[in-house]
Amino acid sequence: MPRIGPYAVERELGSGGMGTVYLARSRAGRPVAVKVARPELAADPAFRARFRAEIEAARRVGGFHTAPVVDADPDGTPPWLATAYVPGPTLAARLDADGPMGETGLRQLGAALAEALEAIHACGLVHRDLKPGNVIMAADGPRVLDFGIARAVENTRLTATGHAFGTPGFLAPEQAVGEDVTGAADVFALGAVLVAAAGGRPFGDGTPMALMYRSVHEEADVTALPAGLRDAVAACLAKAPADRPTPGKLLDLLTGSAPPAGPVGYSPTLRVPQEPASASAARASALSRLRDSAEARARLRAHADTSGTVTLGDARNVVVVDANGVTLRTGEVEAHFSWAEIALVKSSVPGLGRSLHVTVRLYGEEEYSVSLRAPGRRTRDEWLAQLDRVLDRYLDA
Repeated sequence: MPRIGPYAVERELGSGGMGTVYLARSRAGRPVAVKVARPELAADPAFRARFRAEIEAARRVGGFHTAPVVDADPDGTPPWLATAYVPGPTLAARLDADGPMGETGLRQLGAALAEALEAIHACGLVHRDLKPGNVIMAADGPRVLDFGIARAVENTRLTATGHAFGTPGFLAPEQAVGEDVTGAADVFALGAVLVAAAGGRPFGDGTPMALMYRSVHEEADVTALPAGLRDAVAACLAKAPADRPTPGKLLDLLTGSAPPAGPVGYSPTLRVPQEPASASAARASALSRLRDSAEARARLRAHADTSGTVTLGDARNVVVVDANGVTLRTGEVEAHFSWAEIALVKSSVPGLGRSLHVTVRLYGEEEYSVSLRAPGRRTRDEWLAQLDRVLDRYLDA
């Protein structure tokens, strides 16, 4: 089986402007998507330098709606980049199969993409090639792919060919004419993606040059969109970058005072429960006691209340389950997972000891675990019973 770096290649997933993308696995079996640079890019030392810089920035990108960078070798032969593998069809494939989205789906899609752009822009990156083919419709909602590599490819192509990098029909006017590009270009592309998801074409059909000309000189056609979305999307497609909303402002326009109800185009496998008014305060209070109270850390007791919250902890590790999801803490590291991204929560008792092992598995197959050590087996069994009761409340709802 061929390998790219430490990853064993299983099959080709596709190809694009940077090169070829493969599904591969780590030595422990974890799936990743490995993008391998095209030969003409790999032969350009300037590309490698830019690629290295973009990778360092891309590693910092967080948020719910991206596929994180997990590994890379810009000095490899050829250079490559590995991201977490996100199973699911692209938005382009989903639209081909199911047709245009309705207003609710469009609002949720736009909100998810706006959150993704916020995370990308916060790290000093601009995507530069947001389009339906770069959005994966995962089980927990849309994920944006290929951030962090477009600039390195773009600069090489501009130098080599004098042509703009990106996809005509989604290119902002400033990209089409070769001007400096900021995050506003991604907002323009987001608007074009929403028009496409509604079944329209913001700049019609035609050759790439015709589409770029219209993006610079003609107003976008947003008539395919529901009336309630046209003004917001038309603002995204404004000719001047300064006239477009920021991703944060677009979130306000799309969601109003309430967040989207669930993943785009999907009924959640697990119902996302409505948070009781006291749940957040109860979780914060319980965590505070377990972190700061020497007596609580010494007694190693569990905390549960009628709001549907359970907090378990020993001298080092903490598990909190409430209406928001599951929080795991080990030492100084804390991670929170919402019910919308959790596929399974497992609790187990290894052997006859005093430990309780808690594992959270996400839809992307990632797993996160902590082990709690109780003062005795009776306490461990009480912990397990409390945990199971609260998990049943949310997982079986």
